[in-house]
Amino acid sequence: MTRTLQTTRDDYLIAGFAALAITIHIAESALPSPLPGIKPGLANVVTLVVLCRYGWRMAAWVSLLRVLVGSILIGTFLSPTFFLSAAGALASVAVLGLLFAVSRALPGWAVGPMGYGVAAALAHMSGQFWVAYAVFVPHSGLLTLYPLLMTLATVLGIVSGLLTRTVLARLNSAPSGGNPV
Repeated sequence: MTRTLQTTRDDYLIAGFAALAITIHIAESALPSPLPGIKPGLANVVTLVVLCRYGWRMAAWVSLLRVLVGSILIGTFLSPTFFLSAAGALASVAVLGLLFAVSRALPGWAVGPMGYGVAAALAHMSGQFWVAYAVFVPHSGLLTLYPLLMTLATVLGIVSGLLTRTVLARLNSAPSGGNPV
């Protein structure tokens, strides 16, 4: 007896958004970095757009698939880079889930793209930093970089939030007859 796995519209959306995020992730990996772990985070814009339009569950899938498949395609799977990226993504997804739940539970209390962008960037950087400190470089000198890294994460989170807000505005003004995604 053969069973067929049924795919849903959400499955197709997750696959499409994850493919877009993976493509951006791979392109970003080719960019030079002034400090290890510092990238623009443009792939996170895809996650934020998905979060704002489709919810946390779908955004979590897109984010985690981006890290997993992106690392396999780049050749960093199970390397220190993969574990740092995974730690950042897990921390970011957790914080986004918390903010998303709170904003849904409390009427009048909303988190927009800017808030999500900054919170996700700070969580991502913190996740990466603390795994790097605990596992790879347990030296107190690394702690002196933390304020700089968090400042850069804040700036990049603002940029991600602005880009997300722009994309959402464009999608929301698209004609309703077609598929805006």
